[in-house]
Amino acid sequence: MPTPSRRPAGAFALLAAVAGALVAVVLGFLTFGAQATVAPDGLPVAVAAPPGPLQAAAHGIASHGGGQVAWRVTSAEEGRKLLEDKEVYGVLELPSTVVVSGAVNPSGTQIAQQVLTGAAQAMGGTPKVETLHAASVAGRVAPLGLSALAWVGCLAGGAVLVLVGGREAGVTARFTQIFSAGVLVTGVLAGFLKLWDSSLPLGWDVLGFLFLTSTAFAALQTGLLRLLGVRAMAVLGPLYLVAPAVAGQVPELLNPAYRAVLWSWTPFRFSTEGLRSLLQGVPGAPDVTTGIWVLAALLGAGLVLALWPGRSALQETEADASHRVVQVGVH
Repeated sequence: MPTPSRRPAGAFALLAAVAGALVAVVLGFLTFGAQATVAPDGLPVAVAAPPGPLQAAAHGIASHGGGQVAWRVTSAEEGRKLLEDKEVYGVLELPSTVVVSGAVNPSGTQIAQQVLTGAAQAMGGTPKVETLHAASVAGRVAPLGLSALAWVGCLAGGAVLVLVGGREAGVTARFTQIFSAGVLVTGVLAGFLKLWDSSLPLGWDVLGFLFLTSTAFAALQTGLLRLLGVRAMAVLGPLYLVAPAVAGQVPELLNPAYRAVLWSWTPFRFSTEGLRSLLQGVPGAPDVTTGIWVLAALLGAGLVLALWPGRSALQETEADASHRVVQVGVH
């Protein structure tokens, strides 16, 4: 008969094994599962043709593709405008010019270029590829890489604050940590940009967007760490792994379940796509404005969670007020 002291040890060992298996399941769904199920589903592309016989050819092309590709028949000018606004991932200008953009997510651009090239070849032409806002290797990698580094760098700072100062660290300490992490991590990210490709722009718009991203991430993480303590790492840590698997894809390549459950809200996609447009010289792109609004909202929510006075702080304030002596003069 097992002794009472061995029963808890055996149960704990089994529980630890189950926890490990559950972690593997969750991470498998969040990371490799998203990559393993990548397939085009309504990928938006455009075919442009001048008035005349080529219009009929354009409509003929648009009638093919099934559910994998969503064609739009436009003029050449309108097609390039759609590409600038990232409403399509590529344009086939008849008779045989494929137009793509370096400011668009590379995963979407690659698939769109294959589809458009195949359509041009099916018409008997030899397609010429034209790239708007051509991006270097660093320009394609940096937006997602810097977003992930901003997340993990600020998370490390918030975790150290909790481990050293505890969940009850003062408002001043939390505010200092958030602001300092925003400044220092922005400096690190800017340094990496210059190291990877010195030709990439590093103006105030890029630096400001990086600072907003870092500060928003730091505020949100500090707020959650304050509420949950180290247990918040169970949520904040895996999000770092989601970045390359989900935010690195365009939604039309993700399984609909991943698109709805993960891609729709992950903060990395807003920082990644906004930064991509800024680095490729498209500051007026819609995803820059969207990214600023979303990151500003994350910053505001994070500051409320991180800096709102706790019950103990309110009690101390009330106690100080009750012991305060008021001098009353008598004339």
